[in-house]
Amino acid sequence: MRKAPNRPKHEITQAFNDGIVTICTVCDAAKAGYAPQEKLTEKIMLRFAEQRLGINRIYQSKQAQVEIVRMIRVPVAGTVSPQDVALLEGKQYRIDTVQKVMEIYPPCVDLALAKIEQEFEVMA
Repeated sequence: MRKAPNRPKHEITQAFNDGIVTICTVCDAAKAGYAPQEKLTEKIMLRFAEQRLGINRIYQSKQAQVEIVRMIRVPVAGTVSPQDVALLEGKQYRIDTVQKVMEIYPPCVDLALAKIEQEFEVMA
């Protein structure tokens, strides 16, 4: 018989087995005096767990005129903000919301990923 791991305060252990997401920040790569040229610079790579996209979240995002297409859970590491872009399985997604998840071990956050119409160039 398998026993649940002993965690403080009966927290649930979260596994991050669905893949790796690269969190990037958008920066201006143009020389001084030239027109802005937005490019992505890698900020951090994290393992993630795919989460269910609930019907309430879908309809609330449509009311806000945003198309949320995926929800992922990542461990808390560094700073992930809604101004960042997530690179996932060769596609770019805008991070719409960052929500802290309670009673999960290790500490983690849920990221709501929105569809991007115009993709950014990635800096080498």
